[in-house]
This record gives sequence, structure tokens and C-alpha cells, in this order.
Amino acid sequence: MYIIKPSWLRHSGEHKDFEVYSCHISPDGKRLATAGGDGHVRVWSTDAIYNSGDPDFNKPRQLCHMSHHLGTIHSVRFSPNGRYLASGADDRVICIYKLDSNPPSHAATFGTNEPPPVENWKTHKRLVGHDSDVQDLAWSYDNSILVSVGLDSKVVVWSGHTFEKLKTIAVHQSHVKGITFDPANKFFATAGDDRSIKIFRFTPPAPNATQHDMVNNFVLEATISAPFKSSPLTTYFRRCSWSPDGNHIAAPNAVNGPVSSVAIIERTRWDSEINLIGHEGPTEVCMFSPRLFHTQKPSENGAGDKGAPGLVTVIASAGQDKTLSIWNTNTSRPVVIVQDAATKAISDLAWTPDGQTLFVSALDGGIVAVKFETGELGWVATAEENDKALQKYGGSRKGMGTAEDVDGLHLENNSKAGELRGAESRMGALMGDFQPADKNGAAAANGAKPAAKKAETNGTAEPKPTEEDAKAAPGEESAEKAAERIAEMKARVQVTKDGRKRVAPMLVSSSDTGLLSLPQSQLVGAKNTRAAQNDAPQAILDLSKPFYGLPRGGIAAMLLGNKRKASAIEGEDEEPAAKRPATGPVPIMVDTPDGLEPAPLTSPSHGIVPTPEFLRPAVISPAISFSQLRLAVPKIRSHILRPLERGVLQGEAKPDDAAAKVPENTILEARNPAKAREPSHITATKRGALLWQDFLPRAVVLVTGNRHLWAAACEDGSLHTWTPAGRRLLNGIVLESQPVILECRDHWLLCVTSVGLCHVFNLRTLAAPHPPVSLAPVLDVAVAALAPDGGPTAAPGVTSAHLNSAGAVVVTLSSGDGFYYNARLFAWQRLSEGWWALGSQYWNSNDSSVGALGTTAVGPVVKTRAAEDGGVGVSAGVIPFLERHTTAEFLLKGRAFTLQRLIKTLLARDGFEGFESTVSVAHLENRIAGALALGAREEFRLYLFMYAKRIGAEGLRAKVEELLNSLMGGVLQEKGAAPKGGDGRGWFSKEETLCGWDRRDLLKGVVLILGKFRDLQRLTVQYARILGLAGGDGDGGNGDEGMELGE
Repeated sequence: MYIIKPSWLRHSGEHKDFEVYSCHISPDGKRLATAGGDGHVRVWSTDAIYNSGDPDFNKPRQLCHMSHHLGTIHSVRFSPNGRYLASGADDRVICIYKLDSNPPSHAATFGTNEPPPVENWKTHKRLVGHDSDVQDLAWSYDNSILVSVGLDSKVVVWSGHTFEKLKTIAVHQSHVKGITFDPANKFFATAGDDRSIKIFRFTPPAPNATQHDMVNNFVLEATISAPFKSSPLTTYFRRCSWSPDGNHIAAPNAVNGPVSSVAIIERTRWDSEINLIGHEGPTEVCMFSPRLFHTQKPSENGAGDKGAPGLVTVIASAGQDKTLSIWNTNTSRPVVIVQDAATKAISDLAWTPDGQTLFVSALDGGIVAVKFETGELGWVATAEENDKALQKYGGSRKGMGTAEDVDGLHLENNSKAGELRGAESRMGALMGDFQPADKNGAAAANGAKPAAKKAETNGTAEPKPTEEDAKAAPGEESAEKAAERIAEMKARVQVTKDGRKRVAPMLVSSSDTGLLSLPQSQLVGAKNTRAAQNDAPQAILDLSKPFYGLPRGGIAAMLLGNKRKASAIEGEDEEPAAKRPATGPVPIMVDTPDGLEPAPLTSPSHGIVPTPEFLRPAVISPAISFSQLRLAVPKIRSHILRPLERGVLQGEAKPDDAAAKVPENTILEARNPAKAREPSHITATKRGALLWQDFLPRAVVLVTGNRHLWAAACEDGSLHTWTPAGRRLLNGIVLESQPVILECRDHWLLCVTSVGLCHVFNLRTLAAPHPPVSLAPVLDVAVAALAPDGGPTAAPGVTSAHLNSAGAVVVTLSSGDGFYYNARLFAWQRLSEGWWALGSQYWNSNDSSVGALGTTAVGPVVKTRAAEDGGVGVSAGVIPFLERHTTAEFLLKGRAFTLQRLIKTLLARDGFEGFESTVSVAHLENRIAGALALGAREEFRLYLFMYAKRIGAEGLRAKVEELLNSLMGGVLQEKGAAPKGGDGRGWFSKEETLCGWDRRDLLKGVVLILGKFRDLQRLTVQYARILGLAGGDGDGGNGDEGMELGE
């Protein structure tokens, strides 16, 4: 054994040597990389180290040095293929260096004593994903992933090909200080200051894998905490190591009673029965030799033929006691003990690939090489012995299966081609690049019928744009002209004041004529706002809009100003907005019936909008004292104004002046008398002129109206209705108690009373869809009084009640929950709740409908039924509206952060490894069920495809098979044939449509999304053959108008 410690092998400074925190050997054994407190990564020649005592050796010692970090570098690791070098530092950044074959461009750094670089290591990527210091790094043995750990308690997984972040795992409760990989490429282990080692199972991802594909990868397999229950928290690192045969993990900083030790954890059982005892202080690093060793020469005992029984592993351990110990599995005592190998704690160990030399780095700035002679540790076994030992763990088998037939390959190619086209179209729309069309005017490689440009305005699609169509639309430019126009815009030259010429910069989005220069939430190549609304079902909300007297957007709109006029928000065709000035103050705007106007200067008021004076509290029925539910009744106001359209009333007290400021709007006004015995006065005015009037014997509490009806609810619980002309429509409807909420939508009228009963009336059919239904189940009457300490708790309140165009009641609560009353089931159904906000990975994903489908083989629909009819789809946007309300209530009450911490603690427990994945799938299933019950056509398709991709990525074979069978429905049934087995509904119906969509279209989309998952191809290929999607040309059966693949 030789100990080599060259005087020049250090991170030297002007006054002292900097600490060396990490070292690593390249896979070819020719380079040593070190990282120190000077913020430098240095690459040394191992030949120069071995020959440091030879005065005739004159080759370069330091090959390169990199200083791209802003602080101390804690870890440096070569990739197993030798292409990359990764370093992590306390500036929270991970740098990836790549060796350039070209010689270095500079001789030496000016002003330093650094030798000129020999190799050209360039920064390839800078990875930002940690919130605190990066403590350790490790590459998988197949180079597919890089894992980093840090003091922010996070484990971050990066792609080893694209270096995109694949997943962030936050299951540790304290700093994470060590990471090691299984040589069989099935697991990796992390060690943290929460006194535990966590084992994660993973499948090597594909080179083009995305973060969405990894939702069920990198799952927690086991947590080992027994050997570390009283381990000290003073160590800088907890660098663990996996044995080359895959059997054991060596974990430093363990304890055996009061004695420091190294815990040896056995694979599959994940427990520690072996401890290496001998260090006088806590250990910081363990490192297995990468090779197996024979205890005797193979030629003497033939151990090379017997295999693993004659093989041992060698492990080195070191730490704060400045002692290096080397052990093997054949003896209970250390083979080698090197005391005082450094003057300070040892920080890292690195073996050469041949397993015969060990490099040691310490915090005193020293780097030592310990070189063993043949036979001192044993006789090195061949690399085939390592592979043979790993075969029992599947080390030589790939994680991905193989396609079983040609149809499976064709289906997989169609699926991936659709994903690629979707990604290209989204990136093109984002970057403003022009995408030339093919001969037919649209990309038809996938077999979808190309839509003509005029389809964007009238909703019709043509199979092939002909010359007559081009003549009929002279305003539309051809692809060549558009390309020339964009080229001119990109090369536009301007002459400055001093006579110089410069190319004018072009806005990223100015190459697309219809896109604004503002940030777009949907990265899709839409040509106008109507097309964008077709892709975003949440842009239109099919709910009654209560009049609160606030400008559109509420408080935020008053403070920040709206970006567009009211007509543009309504979806009307409008010229593209002019470019905003780059400088100057942003005026505060007010939404008026004539558009946005500057807000007038007014004296500060106590409320956002002045509240009319109230006269007295309403008279409450004595029966409410015995009611199971009691809601607050509005007070009697002096006058109540309700515009027919949602105009904003300026001023405070004079209704006549307010009517004059809304010239085209009809206003219903209810004046309540100061004396209770006098009648109340109902008037409808337009442009200040009286249209009709009426008198009521009781004080009016609430009014509502639209183009089909006017309604007023009185203090005595009576409900009066009028036609738009003022004719009494019904006799007074007598309710059981005072009204609390009064809303209308088309011919539907909703009234919620103070005892919590919801009455719904259809004034067109003069009927009610269901009996009055109580809000008691919604308001948690059964559990609101149950508290952990036995005392009463505050029950949630009703924040809003709405009607959709089908007359369904949608209620939101102050707890954030959203409910819908199912008239067929005679029951309330919860559509949104805080549980999904905390546990689901799909929360707040409503506003990216195009993005949610863009990474699949299925793009947005070319046209929608609602767009063809010119109306709003039933229940459009209801589920996204309820989930946004849940988020707003959670943030408003400040409960989100507390509950997130509780969930994080829950995830760290045993048995909850798949918690987040399970809740995410359940959330998507909840969305699909809600969209189907509400009849929300656009949301149903969106959530169905998101669900198909998720269960495909997780490999839930039973759910995939059940989903495909349910979508099949009556697809194969002959037209005109009567369905068998009764009249089912929804999934169980035998109709050709499901939630307004052709079942065949939905099945095509789901099969294409699932086509890339090879472990499911036995299922999906059968359906692909039925639909004609498994053909080699890739366009079999894809030519329907309702779906454009990969748009």
C-alpha cells in the first residue's frame, strides 16, 4: 500500500488552502475532479498524481478548472459514460460541464497563478430547482437520470439526456445530505438529517420523457430509521454507498448504542443487522469499491468458475475522527486503518474503476491517494462477475417492454407523431414562427380533414380548399404571401437620428396577426378570440351572474384596470388591440356600459361601492327559530336597483341620474317606504322614461331579471313575477319564509329562503323540475357541531347560488366547497372541495386546456356544437369556476399553508407512498363524473383525455380496460338496432353519443393517447384495429371532422 500526497494537489488560495468537499474519478480512471470552498471545480491528471515522485515526469498536472458557481461547491460527479461532469454548490445551482473536443480558447486566466488549461470543459447546462444548498449528486448507472439532494429537504430528479426537471420529491423532514444508486438500476437511496434513509423505486425514463410522464415514477419504497434514532446532527454529509453486487447499502453516521458505526442495510428486507464499529467519531462518508474481489487467486481455487460465493466486497469509511478504515465482507475487523489521514474531517472518498486506488479529500484542503498492490485487498474479479451478481435483481433487463406485433408499433408511432405535431404547433405559436401549410392548406399527415381558414369565422370545415374558395375570399392571403410578409417584418430596417441603419426588433407574437403582445395563458395558434374560446371551455360560464354593483373582475379590476373593452370580453369580433405604450403610468379604469373609461376622482368611501341606505331589519317569521337551518335575511333598503344588463351604476343616491347614465339599459327599481304600512313602488325605466310600474303591499327584499322575466321577493315570503312589458305572469308565489337569494337564468328562477330551502321554477313551462330541496346536507348540519374538544364549531355559509341553462342549482360555500343538485338522484353532489386542492397534482390545471392535451396525440376540436349554434354549451365552465372559488377561499382564510404542511407530514408516513398519485387519479375521476352529470360537453372531453393519459402512465390496466369497454358502448351496434338490457344512462347507455360527443371520436382519442404505453398495447391494439388506427399509413380512420390529431 502506498499513500501519495503531492504538495501541489490542493485548492490553494492567497493565504490558506481551501476546504475540499468532494472528489470523484472519471470512468476511464484518467481524471480526478475535486470541488472546494474556493468555488472552483478542478480536473487533475491521475497519471501526474501517480508519478508525482518522478522528477522526469513533465506532463500537465491540472487539466482544467471551472469557476461557474458563486459559492462553495459541495459535490462533483462524473457521469458513468464520461460525457458530463456535474457539480452542486451552495448557490442552489447545479452546473453540467461537457468536454469539448476543441482546444481551450485561452491560455491562462489573467491575474491568477492558474496553469493554462489542457482540456476544454464547457458549461452545458445550469439546473435551478433547489431552494437551498445542494449537498450531494448521483447519476444512475445507465446515465438516464441525475438526482440532487440539498438542505431544502428536497430530492430533485433531472433527466440525464435533456436535463429537464422530471420530479421533485419532498418526503424528508430535514436536510438531505447523501444519495446513492442501485447498480441494478432499480432503486436509489437518500440519507437525511431526519435520521432516516429512504429507498425510492424507479424505472429509467425514456430520453424524451416529460414531467407529466413521471407522475408515478420515483415512488417511495421503504424508510429505514432504526440505526439512526440517536445519530448526531453535526456531520456535514451523510454520503451512503451501494455495494457493486446490489446486496447492501452502507450508511454512515449510524449508532450502535453510544458508539458510532456504519450501518449495512440489506436489500429487499431493508433492515440493518450488521454494523461496522471502530470509528471514534461520527462517520460522514462510505464508499464501496466498484469491483468484487476474490479472497484467493482465481487460478488456485477456481473461484472464477464458482461465481459469487467466493467473492467479497470492499468498503472504505471515514469521517470526523480523521481516520480512514477499509473493510471487506469476509472479516469482522478492518483490513486497513489509516489514522490521522488528515488534520480535519474527511469529506469524500472516490475509488478508481479498477478498485485498486482510493482518493480521499478532507476539510484541511488535502487530497490523498491510497494505492493498493495486488492481493492486499484481494484479487479483482472481472466485470462479468459484477454483471452476473446483478442479474438476479434484473440489472441487465430494461424497464421498457418490447412491442409484440407490427400493429402495436404502428399505433405507437401514430401516438408519438401526434405528440410531436402538438409540441411543434405550440412552440411555433409561442415563438411567433410561421408554420407553412401543405398543398391542401393544412397539415393532413395524420389523416384529419384539413379545415379551411374561413372555418374559423363561420364554424364550417371544407375537405379541400379549392380555387373557387380562394376567389370567394380575396381578403385571405396565401401561405406564400404570409411568409413574405413575415420575412419583411423580421428584416425591417430603420434609420436612426444619426443616420445609422438598424433592424427593428419584432415582437415575438407580432408574426401572428390575431395574437396580442400580452402574455397568453394558452399557447395555441389561434387566429381570433372565438377560436381561443373553443379551446378553453372555462372562458364561457353557463351560470346566472348575480349583480353585486361591482365592475367586472371585482376588486382587482378596480385597482389594476381591465386590459380590454367589455365587447372584447364578451367574445365579439373586434380589431386587434393597438400596441400599448411602453412607458407611462397605467390609468385606473372603470367598466361602464360604453366600455372602459378613466375612473373619476371621488372622495374615499368606506366600501367599494356605496351601499343604499337601509330602513330596518326584515320581519322574521317565528317559525325560523325551530328550523334545522337558518340563513341571514337581507335588510330592508330604501331602494333597490337591478339593470337588465350588467351595467355599472355611477353615483350613490339618485336613481334617476343613474338611469340617465345607462341610456340603453332597462332598470328595475324597487322603492320601499319609510313606514311599514305604505306600499312599495316597482318601476321599470329606460333612457330615463317610465316603461311600467306596479305597487306591492309588502316591502321588497330582492329583485332580479333578464330578457325573459322580472321578479321581486317581498318581506312576507311572497314572490312576484312580471313579463318584460310589466304584465303579471303568475299569481303571487307564497314561500315558507323570507327570501335570501334570488337569481334567474333564461326562463328559470331560483329562490333560496331563510330556512335553507331552494325553490326552482320554470316560467316557460309553469312547472318546477323538482320539489323544494334543503341546503342542510350541503351546510354540514350533521357534522358542523362535532369538534375534537366537543364544543360547537362554526358552520360554513352560502357565498353564492346559481342556475345553469338547464335549471340545475350550483351552490358555493365559504368553506370553499362547490355543490350541484342532481334532480335525477334527488341528492346534492360535491363537485369541488379543498381535499383535491391539497392532494391532487391536477389542481389549478383548468386554465391550460390546450396544454393539457397538447402533450398527447389528441388536439383540440376543430369546431364545437356551441360554436355552431352561436350559444353557450350547457354547464360550460362550471367545474373550473367552482375549483377557482375553492382556491380563492383557501387563500382568503389562510388555511392552505397549514393544510399543506399536514399533507406533507402525512406523505412521510409508512403506507402513504402512493397517496398523491391515488388522489390525483380520484380527482380526475371526480371531474369526469361531474362533467357528465352536468352535461358539460367540452370539459368532459378534456378531463377524459387527461384521465386516459394518467392511468396509462401509471399502468392501471384494469381501469384502462374498463374505460375502453365503457367508451365502446354502442359503437359496434348496428344503426337502428334497439339497445338491449334496458335504458342505461351515461357510461352504461348504448347510444352512439356520450355527453354530446360521438363515442367513436372519444374512443379514437383515448386509444391514441394510450398507444405509446407498450405494456398496455395488448388492450389498445384490439380497439385500434376496430377503429382503423393500426394501419401502416397512419391515417386509417382518422379523417373525421370532429377531431384533428396533434393540432
